[in-house]
Amino acid sequence: MKNGFRVMDSDMHVIEPADLWDRYIDPAFSERSPRGYSRWAGDMQIQVEGQIMPDVPTGWGRSRADEQSGVYSDEYANNFDSGSQLRAMDAEGIDVSVLFPSRGLFALALDTMDPGLSVAVARAYNLWLSDFCSAAPGRMIGAGMVSPFDVDSACREAESVVRDMEFRSVFMRPNIVEDRNWYHPCYYPLWETLEEMETPVGFHEGATAAMNQVGKGFDTYMMHHTCCHPMEMMLGVVAMCGSGVLERFPKLQVAFLEGNSAWTPWLLWRLDEHYDLSGKYESPTMKLKPSETFKRQCYVSIEADEAPAVNIEQWGLTQNVVFSTDYPHNDSKYPHAIEAFLTMPLSDEAKKAILWDNCARLYGIA
Repeated sequence: MKNGFRVMDSDMHVIEPADLWDRYIDPAFSERSPRGYSRWAGDMQIQVEGQIMPDVPTGWGRSRADEQSGVYSDEYANNFDSGSQLRAMDAEGIDVSVLFPSRGLFALALDTMDPGLSVAVARAYNLWLSDFCSAAPGRMIGAGMVSPFDVDSACREAESVVRDMEFRSVFMRPNIVEDRNWYHPCYYPLWETLEEMETPVGFHEGATAAMNQVGKGFDTYMMHHTCCHPMEMMLGVVAMCGSGVLERFPKLQVAFLEGNSAWTPWLLWRLDEHYDLSGKYESPTMKLKPSETFKRQCYVSIEADEAPAVNIEQWGLTQNVVFSTDYPHNDSKYPHAIEAFLTMPLSDEAKKAILWDNCARLYGIA
């Protein structure tokens, strides 16, 4: 609770231990399991199939960790364990958090991957996260990793994490793999499974991965990171709302996380314009405008100090925005993220919806 508002973090992060996959992966894949690095406090790099990600300058990563050492002193001292996660939630004023990975954002971040290995990697992460969340059931809630390289296994894993681990969501990166966009029929079984379970899918980006990604051609992390998170989300919205796939699965809920929200009115305006221009003829089965399916089924997350996002209220999108602190990544405003958000010129009704109501509806939490 913060200043009278209940708060749910739609996208709070964990910092997984470097040896997570060594401890949790199926022994059949132990020789190929992801390897985390721990060269300094806050080192989040991981090696997968010979690729080291995120590919950021070592000196920059270390200097950022040094800058944050005071803010996250408790977390560093306790290796970002579940106890320090809960204390951080208390310090920020978060009642409930849905947890997403840090290293794990890169565990499947390849253009192609052995499907068997990808399934084992996802399963190991979910087992670890279930143990992590067990410290505070109902307050720390997992979002399960599923593999885009094996859709049948993704369906089974989604069923398992919801049924056996009480997770409330699954996630994938928005970057398409093997040239199959999200409206490809190969993903229909997953969308159908999630729809039947009333479980949302969250798309979540990570910078400088070993896959095709917006911003890949830039020379600096600054330029790359400026582009990849919001623009990959924009491509995801176009794919899901502009293809008709959400009309095929009208109860599927989709969240586009950690990619900002201020761009949403413009993108939906442009999508609707092009639906009228050619979309209704190119996709005659689409009966709803992209903005209509977005408002019915999609969510985007707002940053704590995302000043341009005040336009969401004007454009009638208040019910489609959820709050995120992005704890404990280097651009988080923790422990003052909620305070910063509450200074935005939004109505109290909009703040209440964004801080709790929308997120509770997305994740099915009373």
